Amino acid sequence: MSRALQGKVALVTGGSRGIGAAIARRLAADGADVAISYAASADLAQAVVREIEASGVRAASFKADQADAAQVAGLIKAVVERFGRLDILVNSAGVSVIGPVGDPATDVTALDRQLAVNVGGVAAAVRAIAPHLKKGGRIISIGSGLGTRAPWPGFADYSATKAAVAAFTRGWARDFGPKGITVNTIQPGPIDTDMNPADGAFAEIQKAGTALGRFGKPEEIAAAVAFLAGPDAAYITGATLDVDGGFNA
Repeated sequence: MSRALQGKVALVTGGSRGIGAAIARRLAADGADVAISYAASADLAQAVVREIEASGVRAASFKADQADAAQVAGLIKAVVERFGRLDILVNSAGVSVIGPVGDPATDVTALDRQLAVNVGGVAAAVRAIAPHLKKGGRIISIGSGLGTRAPWPGFADYSATKAAVAAFTRGWARDFGPKGITVNTIQPGPIDTDMNPADGAFAEIQKAGTALGRFGKPEEIAAAVAFLAGPDAAYITGATLDVDGGFNA
C-alpha cells in the first residue's frame, strides 16, 4: 500500500463493521489516522481501533447516533479535539428499511429513522465539518446503486434517501469548490456484508442484476474511497461513482 494519506486525519461514520470498517482499515493502511463512529457496537468498534493501531497510526472510536444532529455535531468536535484536525469525512453510516407504500404493516417509524440517519445524519456531519476542512479536504458519502434506480418494489424510501445524498453531493461540490475541497459519492451495488450476505435469501436476484454476476467485497468499496481521498483525485468533485459490478449498466 502507498502512504498517500500520511499526515491526514479521517473520520468514517459507521466504521465498526461491514463497508465502514473496511474503509477505516484501508485509509489507515494508506497512512491516515482514523476515527470511527458507531451507534451500538462498542466492542466491534474497539476491535477495529486495535487493528488500525497495530498498523502504526492513531485511531479512536466515538459513539454517536447519526439520526441526532446534535450528537453528530458533537462527534465532529470530539474528533477535532482528539486529533487536532480533520481532513477526510466518509459518511458510511446508514440503515436500510423496506416496505411498499401504503402497506399498513410497514413500520413508518423505522422509515422516518432511515430518513434521519441516511440523509439528516449526512447533512449534519457535512455542516459540522465545514469550518474545519482546509484546502485538499475530502468529503465522500456512501450512497447506493438504488439511489439511481428502484428495480424492486418496497425500496422507494431507501432509494429516495440515497438519491438525496447524490443530490447533496452535487450541490456541496459547488459550495466547497472555491476552497479546494472535493465532495463525491460512491454508489455500491450488492456487497457481501453481514447485513446483505452473498449467500442470503435475496442474493441470487441481486447477483443476476449485475454484469459480473457476483457480489462485491467491502474492500472494493474501500479502494474507491481511498482513491477519492487521495491526491490523484484532486480534480474529481460532484461525482457519483458506481462501484456495483455493472448493476446500473
